[in-house]
Amino acid sequence: MDENAAAATKNHHQNYNHQVFESFDDDNRLKRTGNVWTASAHIITAVIGSGVLSLAWAIAQLGWVAGPAVMFMFSFVTFYTSSLLTDCYRTADPVSGKRNYTYMDAVRSILGGAKFKTCGLIQYLNLFGIAVGYTIAASISMMAIKRSNCFHENGEKSPCHTSSYPYMIMFGVMEIFMSQIPDFDQIWWLSIVAAVMSFTYSAIGLGLGIAQVAANGAFKGSLTGISIGTVTQTQKIWRTFQALGDIAFAYSYSVILIEIQDTIRSPPAESKTMKKAAKVSIAVTTAFYLLCGCMGYAAFGDFAPGNLLTGFGFYNPFWLLDIANAAIVVHLVGAYQVFCQPIFAFVEKQVAHRWPENYFLTKEIKIPVPGCGTYKLNLFRLVWRTGFVISTTVISMLLPFFNDVVGILGAFGFWPLTVYFPVEMYIAQKRIGKWSTRWICLQMLSMACLVMSVVAGAGSIAGVIIDLKVYKPFKPSY
Repeated sequence: MDENAAAATKNHHQNYNHQVFESFDDDNRLKRTGNVWTASAHIITAVIGSGVLSLAWAIAQLGWVAGPAVMFMFSFVTFYTSSLLTDCYRTADPVSGKRNYTYMDAVRSILGGAKFKTCGLIQYLNLFGIAVGYTIAASISMMAIKRSNCFHENGEKSPCHTSSYPYMIMFGVMEIFMSQIPDFDQIWWLSIVAAVMSFTYSAIGLGLGIAQVAANGAFKGSLTGISIGTVTQTQKIWRTFQALGDIAFAYSYSVILIEIQDTIRSPPAESKTMKKAAKVSIAVTTAFYLLCGCMGYAAFGDFAPGNLLTGFGFYNPFWLLDIANAAIVVHLVGAYQVFCQPIFAFVEKQVAHRWPENYFLTKEIKIPVPGCGTYKLNLFRLVWRTGFVISTTVISMLLPFFNDVVGILGAFGFWPLTVYFPVEMYIAQKRIGKWSTRWICLQMLSMACLVMSVVAGAGSIAGVIIDLKVYKPFKPSY
């Protein structure tokens, strides 16, 4: 009887150990459960954001031939470099190599020191820029709700002057409160809300564009884009360059690709699943972008507004515009935090590491919150995060040009983060020999994208300079 009991106990232990082993991955983290569809959904949620609103304007600068062609080109480059990046999720071996949990981890383990620091600087500057861009976009949408209701009450010819500053300050105050919630970007429902909101406003923009085309009874626009006369020859060139930056911004999501890949179960190898997910998601977003951009251009031709839902190409139905703009604001409130939390975490970790004994940095004050338990208030977190949000708000107030800022961000982030580092990591990972055919082709792709980024950046900076000539700080914008 004792032997049977011992055998039963042994079997129980073996089964238990097997179950425990089954519920963890090779890095002792809980088993990942993601698949092609969850990864595609994550990518689509991350990509379809406020960038979609400037695409009608971008296509209007380029025309019916170059506009869609440039969009296809960006989608191809993004897909190709994403495929290279999926092979860098594991160092050395694609099936059993050490996992890299973030883009920065991959750069550190494959390329090492100096490039890791450069990449970090570019990434954090890009995230800071996105926070500025989102503050501008949110304030424009809040202002558009106010103006839309004013037009509805007083007629479309009414001037309805409104300043964007109170709305920027309102958004900033909201973000100061949000930024005090630790790990806000980890809140599970945030991604779902963002996805629903971004599809809501994108679909409304698309629907209104189709309705406008139907009302016009014809497609507006020309094969070569905005005509000389509407703008000068020089403006046409700068705007064409800026349009490249706007489209690049709409495709910049490589930075979060490895984080998404880290949610995928294996076998099969994560890189195989992720390549399929990249294919699905880029096909969906490109189709969606083409629809939104082309319908906006078809509806307004040369006069396509810089932001499809706030440029008042549409006046009615005013309540639908209000819903779309409210959806943009809700989406951007959450998205701002998703992009800023990595900066917060990085600075706080560095500071804690450097001054572990400092009272101001480590002291946590417990504040009871009715219904939510206790909130731990850290003084350094309060001061640093508040200062960060104030700085993004002030810069937004000084440069409230949505299109130009989006173009600069697209140009600044696209080449290094979407092309250069993925190509360099892939070459190092696969040990591709210098001056081999493959190496030369990859370097040519990288150089071509660098030229495009420089040109797009120049166009966007020229746009800011032109706007600053007529813009007076701290006066009503509209």
